[in-house]
Amino acid sequence: MRIMGRQRIDSLKHTRFLSYLLMLMVALLAVIEPYFALSGFRHISWRPRSAGASNNDEYLSGIGKIFIFPQYLLIGIGLSCLLAYLFPNVAKHGGIIRAEYLILYAAVAIIFLISGLSIAKEKLLQQMLNYRVHVLVQGISFLVVPATTIAFVHLIYTTDQSHRIDEAVLAGYILVACLPTTISSNVVMTREAGGDDAVALVEVLVANILGPFITPGWTVTLLPKAAEFDPWRDADSDLGSMYRQVFQALGVSVLIPLILGQAARWTWPRQVEHIVQKFYLSKVSGCCLILLTWASFSTCFATQALESMSKETIVFAVFFNIGLYLFLTGICFFFCRPPKFLTSNRFGGRVFPRLAPAETIAVCFCGAAKTTGLGIPMLYAMYKSNDVSLNARMSVPVILYTIEQIFCARFLIQPFRSWSRKSHGKGASGSESVELECDSVVTDPLNVGNGK
Repeated sequence: MRIMGRQRIDSLKHTRFLSYLLMLMVALLAVIEPYFALSGFRHISWRPRSAGASNNDEYLSGIGKIFIFPQYLLIGIGLSCLLAYLFPNVAKHGGIIRAEYLILYAAVAIIFLISGLSIAKEKLLQQMLNYRVHVLVQGISFLVVPATTIAFVHLIYTTDQSHRIDEAVLAGYILVACLPTTISSNVVMTREAGGDDAVALVEVLVANILGPFITPGWTVTLLPKAAEFDPWRDADSDLGSMYRQVFQALGVSVLIPLILGQAARWTWPRQVEHIVQKFYLSKVSGCCLILLTWASFSTCFATQALESMSKETIVFAVFFNIGLYLFLTGICFFFCRPPKFLTSNRFGGRVFPRLAPAETIAVCFCGAAKTTGLGIPMLYAMYKSNDVSLNARMSVPVILYTIEQIFCARFLIQPFRSWSRKSHGKGASGSESVELECDSVVTDPLNVGNGK
């Protein structure tokens, strides 16, 4: 009894330690991000709306516009972390509110319904035929990310002579690397950052259709050859129930809402556009993402995986996730916007063409992100003959990475938004200077100026 009580106390300490780390990340982002936001909100008028408005009202209005309203997503994530820590049984998988249906189905369905209402059909069809972006995003997700992650895992395993990092966690990172991109947060974050949400939407659909067929075999193939990874070497071959579950969720929560939204937009384009703008439906998508974060946090705190994990493993997982996500985002940006010396000649321009800023933002959010909606069902379907505690420990990287990628993506929204505005500003100024030079020579005989 003493041993069990001591294990329970250690588990509570580890859970509390992890929650403190996650809430510290929220606090740091809340302090740091407004400094980035200031550059994006310099256009806000600080003048009182009426002659009788006081300086205090003016100040509070400006503070709300810069520090509160743009940060609603970050504030909501912080509150979801706190509520999940205090009441983990409410929104965990199989909990009081049955979050696997009420949140994981309904919230994702609302996000894609709004996406269907917001995106023009011409834009969506155009991105469906954008094969270069398909190859780029799926190649990064299923080739570059696994290659990078397996290199880090081998490096950590060979240098960790005392085995302080749990091998189940390292095996979990192999699974994370082979998963497709996440379903919901990519679209929301891309839209918030001013990227091309049609690109994110199409790539999410393509990745989650390919993922169930690629991930199992790719995960087993990339596992290190050491004996410590033998429990995950032989995956169960019967994945039929997992396939049914995944494609059912994909159809109910993604395809059907998207088709309904597009049908409504095709039928009543003006009315739908008015509703999207008037009722701030993009913010509703953000609120649904907060609910998804709450469910993920609750599952993380309610799981028994932390009972047998050391603090070293927890600290490693938390900070490794941040570094890995940012590193992979940098790789995505490099492939989308290669250096000019690679694109300066004709051959390099064909091999390494540069994407537009809006497409680049979408690829960066899609390439580095991974899904927990497919990761957890696939893990338990592939290794259902393994011990429950072993699978629970392996699920820790899947849960933590998908949670922390939302933090990191939220931090990147404002830098991406500012970069996109600067890029468009340079392009506009460049085109204006060319027009001025042409007007000084001829008076636009070909009517070029009207063809913009």
